[in-house]
Amino acid sequence: MEQVDKERSEITLTEAAIQRVRNIIAEGDLANHALRVFVSGGGCSGLQYGMALEKDPRDSDIRITNHGIDVVIDPMSMNYLTGATIDYVDDLMGGGFRIENPNAIASCGCGNSFRTAENAPAEASDGSCNCS
Repeated sequence: MEQVDKERSEITLTEAAIQRVRNIIAEGDLANHALRVFVSGGGCSGLQYGMALEKDPRDSDIRITNHGIDVVIDPMSMNYLTGATIDYVDDLMGGGFRIENPNAIASCGCGNSFRTAENAPAEASDGSCNCS
């Protein structure tokens, strides 16, 4: 597994995201787990973000350590996530992780789905969201 330190990392976690992940790990008694961040096909914009806690990262994963939080990303997803910032927002509309992705040319209104220049359809999206 490729190890990347925070200073070289191409994925950033905000203080709010770090604290939320720490809380989730502590509440679930999951001290030996890493945060997996991935991209998969789907969503109303073509690609969608996903996150999970991972006990056994794969040897091919890229591992980034950020303030004691291990983040693992598969190489395909890293192609879409390079330069991204992961934040945690808790407001009147509810809490959740948000990803600011400089590779996205458009995203769904809910922020969970996006597209890049490489997967952009011929027609432009109106930015509406019909995600569930």
